[in-house]
Amino acid sequence: MKIYVTKYALTQGIWAVEAEKAPSKRNYVRTVGQFPTYYYKGQWCPSRKSALDHAEQMRIKKIASLRKQIKKLENMTIEVHEKP
Repeated sequence: MKIYVTKYALTQGIWAVEAEKAPSKRNYVRTVGQFPTYYYKGQWCPSRKSALDHAEQMRIKKIASLRKQIKKLENMTIEVHEKP
C-alpha cells in the first residue's frame, strides 16, 4: 500500500512510499525495501489529501510556537549578575 509520511513535512516535505503493516508492532507500518523504516500512526497518512491537511496543521502549530518564542525574546531583559 502507498502511504504518505508526514514526520518530516516541515523540513523535507511529505514522502510517498510503499509500506505494509508491521507484523510484530501494533499501530506501525514498515516501508518496503532494503532498509525498512517503521512509522507510527501519527507520522503517516493513508491519503494524499489527509497528508496535506496534517502537514498544514503542523505548519500552523509551528508558526504559533515561533511567535510565542519571539514574544518571549522581545520581553526579555538581559542583566549582568555578579558571581560570588
